[in-house]
Amino acid sequence: MTTLLTHRAALRKNHLRPEAEVLRDLMSVHALNAVERAMSHNRASSLVKAIRNDSNPGLMEVFLAEYGLSTSEGVALMCLAEALLRVPDADTIDALIEDKIAPSAWGQHLGQSSSSLVNASTWGLMLTGKVLQEGTGLVATLKGAVKRLGEPVIRAAVGRAMKEMGAQFVLGQTIQEAVTRGKSKEKQGYTYSYDMLGEAALTAQDAQSFQTAYSDAIRNLAGECNSDDIRSNPGISIKLSALHPRYEVGQKSRVMQELVPITLELAQQAKAAGMGFNIDAEEADRLDLSLDVIEAVLRDPSLSGWDGFGVVVQAYGKRAAPVLDWLNSLAIELDRKIMVRLVKGAYWDTEVKRAQVEGLKDFPVFTRKVATDISYICCARKLLGMTDRIYPQFATHNAHTVASILEMATDKDTFEFQRLHGMGDSLHDLVLKENGTRCRIYAPVGAHRDLLAYLVRRLLENGANSSFVNQIVDKTVPAETVAADPFEVHGAGGLNAAVQMPSDLYGAERPNSIGWDLHDDDDLDAIAAARMPFHTHQWQMQPLIAGEVHGTEAREGRNPADHSDLVGTVIQSTHQDVDTALAAASPWNEDAETRARVLNTAADLYEANFGELFAALTREAGKTPLDAISELREAVDFLRYYAVRGTELNSPARGIMACVSPWNFPLAIFTGQIAAALAAGNGVVAKPADPTAIVASIAVGFMHDAGVPVSALQLLPGRGSVVGARVTSDPRIKGVCFTGSTQTAQTINRAMANEITPSAPLIAETGGLNAMIVDSTALPEQAIKDIVASAFQSAGQRCSALRLLYVQEDVAAPFLEMLYGAMDELVVGNPWDLATDVGPVINAGAQDEIMDYIKDARVQNRVLKELNVPTNGTFVAPTVLKVSGIADLEKEVFGPVMHVATYKAADLDKVVNAINATGFGLTFGMHSRIDDRIEQVTSQLNVGNMYINRNQIGAIVGSQPFGGEGLSGTGPKAGGPSYVKRFASEKSLAFSMPTGPVADQATIQAAIDKTPRPSRTAISRLQLPGPTGESNVLSTYGRGVFLCLGPTLEAAQNQAQIARAHGCGAVVIAPGAQGQADVDGMLTPDQLGTLSGFDAVVSWANESSLREMRTVLAARDGALIPLINGEDFGDRCHLERHICVDTTAAGGNASLLAQAS
Repeated sequence: MTTLLTHRAALRKNHLRPEAEVLRDLMSVHALNAVERAMSHNRASSLVKAIRNDSNPGLMEVFLAEYGLSTSEGVALMCLAEALLRVPDADTIDALIEDKIAPSAWGQHLGQSSSSLVNASTWGLMLTGKVLQEGTGLVATLKGAVKRLGEPVIRAAVGRAMKEMGAQFVLGQTIQEAVTRGKSKEKQGYTYSYDMLGEAALTAQDAQSFQTAYSDAIRNLAGECNSDDIRSNPGISIKLSALHPRYEVGQKSRVMQELVPITLELAQQAKAAGMGFNIDAEEADRLDLSLDVIEAVLRDPSLSGWDGFGVVVQAYGKRAAPVLDWLNSLAIELDRKIMVRLVKGAYWDTEVKRAQVEGLKDFPVFTRKVATDISYICCARKLLGMTDRIYPQFATHNAHTVASILEMATDKDTFEFQRLHGMGDSLHDLVLKENGTRCRIYAPVGAHRDLLAYLVRRLLENGANSSFVNQIVDKTVPAETVAADPFEVHGAGGLNAAVQMPSDLYGAERPNSIGWDLHDDDDLDAIAAARMPFHTHQWQMQPLIAGEVHGTEAREGRNPADHSDLVGTVIQSTHQDVDTALAAASPWNEDAETRARVLNTAADLYEANFGELFAALTREAGKTPLDAISELREAVDFLRYYAVRGTELNSPARGIMACVSPWNFPLAIFTGQIAAALAAGNGVVAKPADPTAIVASIAVGFMHDAGVPVSALQLLPGRGSVVGARVTSDPRIKGVCFTGSTQTAQTINRAMANEITPSAPLIAETGGLNAMIVDSTALPEQAIKDIVASAFQSAGQRCSALRLLYVQEDVAAPFLEMLYGAMDELVVGNPWDLATDVGPVINAGAQDEIMDYIKDARVQNRVLKELNVPTNGTFVAPTVLKVSGIADLEKEVFGPVMHVATYKAADLDKVVNAINATGFGLTFGMHSRIDDRIEQVTSQLNVGNMYINRNQIGAIVGSQPFGGEGLSGTGPKAGGPSYVKRFASEKSLAFSMPTGPVADQATIQAAIDKTPRPSRTAISRLQLPGPTGESNVLSTYGRGVFLCLGPTLEAAQNQAQIARAHGCGAVVIAPGAQGQADVDGMLTPDQLGTLSGFDAVVSWANESSLREMRTVLAARDGALIPLINGEDFGDRCHLERHICVDTTAAGGNASLLAQAS
């Protein structure tokens, strides 16, 4: 193995290695000795004291001292700054300012700062805040008048303040302006490295714009390169992710083919100009890819003889040291000298969250700031030993780090310091003056629209109370503490208590499911090796029943992406097989702990056999690697989560449950239904969807292997007319769990009503017309990534998928242009390939139905965007269609089709009302920076799962319980705390039917109409566990109006009392009833067919009467109305709604960064 390959292997080994091991290895070779540590600490303390004596501390330090992450005002300012300058419409600007400024206590900060600029800003913000505060009486009236008259003034003042603040930290809006502004610092001995602001490229047009900006900047800077020593000339920093819209491992071949020539051309231009050219750092999942690009560019002979090629290395990454070794070896092999800028790291909170979300075994970064400081010093020592090939550039604002480097360095001409423009001025002025070291200023250049997002990122990185930049002007913190020795502070080590390991997100209850990282070569190799034996394997499956199988007809399963690929065959169940299964079915008569142990073993088997499951999911169901991983993890989480919930039950099993599952999640939903039923002690007969019966068979095999008795879990693949119709109408079935279309749920409900006990539950999760609203404060790049994922991932074949996008009309044109550009980057193809983003739809029938729908829209000239697709397989192009609003959608189109409508900001409530009017209520998404506006929308919606500033798919078990209301399902939510309870029996009551007159239909309807609907106020709120930077709150609300039918008056009154106690309205209908909302008389079952406005029926009548009621209720169109006969039905009175908020959307995870000790 060559030296370069050896270093790459070491680099990969360190990727997710335990923090203590990485630090131990670093410190054993590169740590400071006791004398160096003492000298560094003393020097650093002196620097801190000198900085504090400076009469002109830097604005960043002053600002953070007053408005750090520990103040609500600081966080509010950052949120305001992040969004304000991209908002075009005055109404939204006013709403954003009021949302962020009004609630905060600006007066507490007035006069507290040493900076007149910060105090002036505080005064202006305090006045604005007072004007915007709500109140009562005459004062409020006067303030209201000032507010109305003063909005343009407030708007202008805040906007100007934000631009002024941004100008302090961005050198110029153009490269020419930046060069001119930088002249004064150059005269003091500083040089510059220029960075073009902006997000990573999302579209080809974005990438081209960045390439042009970089090229123009190099051309403009060439005239400033007047020295033969490249170190004295200005430089430029480029981001590879800005130069390619798909800069990711999955698109590696395309990246190497397209990005390497672009980067090389810019490097050649920089070489010709005689300037430095730095490849900026990216997120950890791009590191390997970045090194491939860097090597390919640097190997080009045209760059020989040039010492200006540079690479940025982040010390917070566990791979930093081996990256330095690799770069040094590459320079030696190529006989080059290169530059390396060592930084602490810019994406720490993002890396922590991503590792938790993806279930990685550890973090790619250190969890403690002090560990990063140690890594930085050790890497600095390593670099100082490589100066024959590497010119180190130490970017830091930390006095102790600077002091340590000065103590370690023997030749101050072999390296330089670097600082950010607007930060660290006093520290580096002192060092430059006293030590004569070189210092380069990293200077952002860009328009005001881009600068504030950059500023917020810098504020977040440096705003923690433990940050050096924050502490430097806080004279209550002793200089010796500010300049503390990180080796001493770290002591015996240990992880940051504020950071949970990915496996520990759910505490002692259960481990998080294992994740596979599709950006990691080791994981990709493991997936490839595990899948390969099943690449052409043909499964032979049959019914798995506790008896002899009589079926002989085999159904072929073919790959929807490649119809020549025979996945396998499945013997179809006959009527006799169904009879055998039902006769042999029995509850799982083990104790709850034993059942839990077996279900956990099944979860382990799923994870251990990931290769077979991934292959089957891809070949039979058309799942991409990303979707296959998510599905396996969800199935595993269901098994473990429900195993725990089963041990909490106090009621026995119902008996035998029928589970009817869909093809779109043939492993996750299939497993979840079965696991919940088994956890409660039931026996299960499972009917898998025809197109994906092979995946289901594999899963049942693992559950049997884990110890689930065959009599307690039987699989009946086959036609719906043979299997489905029978298992949903046999009297031996005590409940049905179903996921699929609303129409099929209604059919099942009617079948159950005729034959199955009336108390048997139908637990149904059905479809939705799911909307997302994007207002003008949203960050377009962020929103569009989430829109593309929500609408087109899984080829749109998710119940939760985005069907209608509402965009505020003020930003619609550029927003949709960017969306279409992002769609152009999607790869539609064979899902076996890592590069594929969108696979096929499930079969030709689905393809024809969706294509006919698009064809009709094309005739109406409503097709806004449509991609190309392969000709082999059942592919449908991701498509965007124009509509005026959600009322135009007549049905759910289950594929990669998204509708778009625009709306006026003033019409937001109308949009919400239109969404509610559909009757569906599954998922909803919103991108906005205005908290009040988010509350305005979410508090009115009748939707089960709402997602804020993120995508609206991929609900996580135990964090985001999933399920809708109305036409979208019955509840309770899958993956939530109430789900398994529905699979357990409930104590019921049965009274003889009294005699009495039939209640008047009009009187009943009038009583329903005047009964108050439940309050929109939540009855309970539960904060659920999950990754950092995300809020997951499950709330319960009153379900609606309950008809309490007794049958006796006393029984009906008791029922009403329970319903009202649990937040519902109640109408008592019984002989002798005389209350305000009571109706005297008997309600006949037939009357239930024509009454309206009620949401549930409660009756403790005998079984024959209940059956009549259920039959009539099942015959109704619309949402399924439950018939309740349990004695204690409090849980049935509740609707569950969940809101998931990405709390990092406005730039970063303030709460986590504040704890980065």
